[in-house]
Amino acid sequence: MTLSGKVDYRKDFKAFYLPKTSPEIIEVPKMPFLMVDGSGDPNGGAFMKETEALYSLSYAVKMSYRSDDVPADYYEYTVFPLEGVWDLLDRSKPATDKSNLKYTIMIRQPDFLTEQSFERFLEQTKRKKTNPFLEKVRFEHASDGLCCQMMHIGSFDEEPASFARMEAFCKEQGLVRASLLHREIYLSDPRRTEQAKLKTALRFPVNKAGSTDRVDWPESGIGQEA
Repeated sequence: MTLSGKVDYRKDFKAFYLPKTSPEIIEVPKMPFLMVDGSGDPNGGAFMKETEALYSLSYAVKMSYRSDDVPADYYEYTVFPLEGVWDLLDRSKPATDKSNLKYTIMIRQPDFLTEQSFERFLEQTKRKKTNPFLEKVRFEHASDGLCCQMMHIGSFDEEPASFARMEAFCKEQGLVRASLLHREIYLSDPRRTEQAKLKTALRFPVNKAGSTDRVDWPESGIGQEA
C-alpha cells in the first residue's frame, strides 16, 4: 500500500479498523504492536494502568519527531486504537465471570518503529512516568491471518449475539471458527459514549471446515490450539 501525507487508520487501514456491521471474511497481515499481558476484571485498576502504559509509549513514539534523534523513515500518523485479544483463565467457568478473563492488550505501531528505538522510547518514558506496568510492555509483531470480523454496536455484554452471527456466517461460507480467542478493537471511549452507541470491531480466526491445522492466534501473546 502506498501512503501519502499523514497516515490515518480510519482511511488508510479502514478495512482492518472499520468493518461493516455485518460479518465479513478478511486476511489480516502481520503488524507491529506494543503489548501487555494481563488477567482479571478489566474494570479494575490494573487494566487501566496497563492501558495508560501503552498510550504513554505510543505517544512517545508519535511525538519523537520533536526530538534530537528522529527515527529513520518517520512519518506523521494518527495513534491507533486500543485492541485486546481475550481468553479465559479457566474454560470450565462462564465467560460472564470477568475475574476469569485473561488478555493481551495492544496498540498498533508505525512501520518505522524498531526493537532498538522501542527500547529507547521505553527508557525515556520510564524516566517521565512512574507507571509500574511499563516494565511489562513488549514490542512484537502479530498476524491474525484469515478471520471473520464485524462491527459490534452496543455494550460489551451484548457481544455474544454478534459472535453468534459471525459463526453462522462462517458456516454458510464453509468456514469454522479456529480458536476460542477473539480480538476486540475499541473505537469508542466508554467513559464518554453511551453503552448503546459503543463501537467495537470484533474478530476471530477461521479455517476451512474440516481443517485440522493448528492455530496459534495471535502470533504472539496468548495463542492456543484450535
